[in-house]
Amino acid sequence: MSSSKIVGIRPQHYVHILDMNTNVTSVEVGPQTLCLQENHKLVLGPAPFVVVPPGHFCRVFDPVDRSKYVKGQPCVVRFRESEMHFHGEPFPLYPGETLSGATSPVEYKDGIRPLPVIHAHEALLLEALDDHTDSDGVPRRAGQKWHVCGPKTFQPSPQIAINRTDSAVVLGPGQALHLKATQGLVDRDGVTRVTGEEWLVRKTGAYLPDVYVETVNLVDPYILTEKVALHIAAKETGTDALGKNRRAGDEWLVTVQDVDSYIPEVIENVMKVENRIVLATQEFAVIGNPVGDDGHPQLGQEELRVGCCSFFLQPGEVLVKKSKAFILGEDEAVVLRAVKAFEDTSGGEEIDRSPGDTWMIVGPRDYIPPIEVAVVEKRRAVPLSKNEGMYVRDVQSGKVRAVMGPQAYLLQANEEKWKKVLPGDVEKMLRSGGGLGDESIRKTAYFESSIDPLLLSGTRDQSRVVSYRCPHNTAVQVYNYQQKTARVVFGPGMVILGPHEDFNVLSLSAGKPKKEGALRSLALMLGPDFTTDIIEVETSDHARLQVKLAFNCHFEYTKGDTESEAKIFSVPDFIGFACRQVSSRIRGAVAQIPFDEFHRHSQKIIRSAVMGMSDHKKILKRVVFEANNLVITNVDIQSIEPVDVRMRDSLMQSVQMAIEIATNSIERSAQHDAKRVEQEARGQLERQALKNEKLAEEARKTLFELQAASAAVESTGQAKAEAQAQAERLLIEGQSEIEATRLRSQATEIEHSAELDAKIQVGQNQVKITDLHFFFFFFVIIWLPSVAVSLLMEQLSLYRECPETDHGPFCSFVSRGHFDLEL
Repeated sequence: MSSSKIVGIRPQHYVHILDMNTNVTSVEVGPQTLCLQENHKLVLGPAPFVVVPPGHFCRVFDPVDRSKYVKGQPCVVRFRESEMHFHGEPFPLYPGETLSGATSPVEYKDGIRPLPVIHAHEALLLEALDDHTDSDGVPRRAGQKWHVCGPKTFQPSPQIAINRTDSAVVLGPGQALHLKATQGLVDRDGVTRVTGEEWLVRKTGAYLPDVYVETVNLVDPYILTEKVALHIAAKETGTDALGKNRRAGDEWLVTVQDVDSYIPEVIENVMKVENRIVLATQEFAVIGNPVGDDGHPQLGQEELRVGCCSFFLQPGEVLVKKSKAFILGEDEAVVLRAVKAFEDTSGGEEIDRSPGDTWMIVGPRDYIPPIEVAVVEKRRAVPLSKNEGMYVRDVQSGKVRAVMGPQAYLLQANEEKWKKVLPGDVEKMLRSGGGLGDESIRKTAYFESSIDPLLLSGTRDQSRVVSYRCPHNTAVQVYNYQQKTARVVFGPGMVILGPHEDFNVLSLSAGKPKKEGALRSLALMLGPDFTTDIIEVETSDHARLQVKLAFNCHFEYTKGDTESEAKIFSVPDFIGFACRQVSSRIRGAVAQIPFDEFHRHSQKIIRSAVMGMSDHKKILKRVVFEANNLVITNVDIQSIEPVDVRMRDSLMQSVQMAIEIATNSIERSAQHDAKRVEQEARGQLERQALKNEKLAEEARKTLFELQAASAAVESTGQAKAEAQAQAERLLIEGQSEIEATRLRSQATEIEHSAELDAKIQVGQNQVKITDLHFFFFFFVIIWLPSVAVSLLMEQLSLYRECPETDHGPFCSFVSRGHFDLEL
């Protein structure tokens, strides 16, 4: 028999065997060894028995009715049902049964669960799955819910579902639990509750709500002190926590005098926690809608309360204002306005005030305004130093005036600060020192000394008097548009604008060439100054040139003479006016002459055109423009350039050619002078050479004479002759050497003198004498004659010592009688 047909079943194990003939599955338990028949099939196993330990349970689905089970016969299976197994004998799973939570019959331990343990102050919320009677003998209907309270261990039932575990809520001293009924019930205190009803449980300790009771929240008490109160409103008619009957909409205040801690009932709504308002000395408060004697707010009324005191705002009351009393110093005041008619006794006298009356109370004192008075503002005296002021307007008459320092000025009740609005360009010019233009414009440097540091730090106070420091040697014109008059302030000085005065803004031309409106200025530069401009002119032969010129100018005026002072401002753009006048005169003069003449006499032509000519045909030293007394004293032509590029290139080429011609002429003249100096030096050298030859011949003659004397002495006696000859030879050699040295020094001196003269002359004319001349002079004049003389003396000495010996052609020439020693 095959081993696969034999099944060994250990103790407390089981197998499921399927009889394929009857299609019935039976259970075989161990210990035994089972031999399977041909019609048997092992379906499950061997598998261990299900062992439920103490305190655990398991749930079996589709259980078999074990009381009616007959081995080999069909059994009854309760489908869609389940049964619970607790601690007891191990048991096998019959065919069709499944263990809840187990992955397989072999791994059944995942289906073993511990019994639910209910601790103290806890409860299990159970729900009946079908109609049944529970373990306590209480009938339950399907869908019914109830609590099983601890402490205990609960044994589950197939007819019961465990929904959750509910814990009791622990209420501390003074706390309350807010509950709400989800359906009609009788609570634990025996009170009948309807669906949606809410109530509070105030009993200290653990409280477990009923099944059909919802816990809203745990309410903490409000702790009331002397500084804290509760503002409460009734949401519906009922009894509050203090046992008082309240109607819906009623509002009241609960303070520490009523109770130390307070938990509002469900019909009560805490509007807010009111803090006690404390008024110290010199403090006051205005209460709106104050509560009257009848306990109701007096709508629309106000009440003044002055410290020292403290109070809670009653329901309906509003804190309009809480403030300190006005403490006024000697330089302070408060402006008041009556909003209601009343009798004012603040000044010590009874004064009837009507609505709209305005007055002022000046310190030193303290002041608390009554409810009939509105405080307009608190004022402080404004300290004004010298050259400072502010604009003040009378609100009754509308008159505006400037109040100047030094003083501390306090505005009156009918006065207010008046703001003087200046144009935007004037504001910018004041911040930049009075001038507004590009930084490349030279004249903007005039205004650096007039920059006000206060204006650089921020926005100008428009109520302060507008002041401007007029720079040195300038003038500022101020126009009063109310009186239609103008005044001129000369610098250095301070310009102070009245409330109806404005600056006369000058729009000046600037740049090169001049551009209108490039420089805006408050001050007029009186000069002396210079103005530079670039203009275009055209000659009579239609040569267009660009002339850059500068002219000195200044204004002539008489201080104190209103007409003379106003005349210098009669031309708004004096720079553009002067440049146009000068350029028109130059164009008119240049248009009448050709280019060559203008090129040669441009300075004279332009100066005569601008300055004008006198009756004696001399250029005037100044020209005056009568329109604004502007005086031009000098004109400087800085550059003249052709406008046409081709003409400019031609002019540059002609100038370069003229420069080259002049340079070549100077160079040729220098070369001619150098050659002349060279010829003179060469002639001097040749003359010196002839003189040296003459001296050499004279020396040679002396030599020959000495040789003749030596020969005569020799004839008298050899010994005597030799001695005399030796002495004379030495004498002659010394004298010859001295003479040669003297001649050489003279030649060298002459050579150096000539060379120095030649170098000086040639250096001035950038001509150098080559070293060849010097070498030739040295070789021919000095070195060659000296070598010849030395050789001659040496041959004579040899001949005298040994006349019979052949000493060369020279001695042979002497021996043959061709040389006369006496000579």
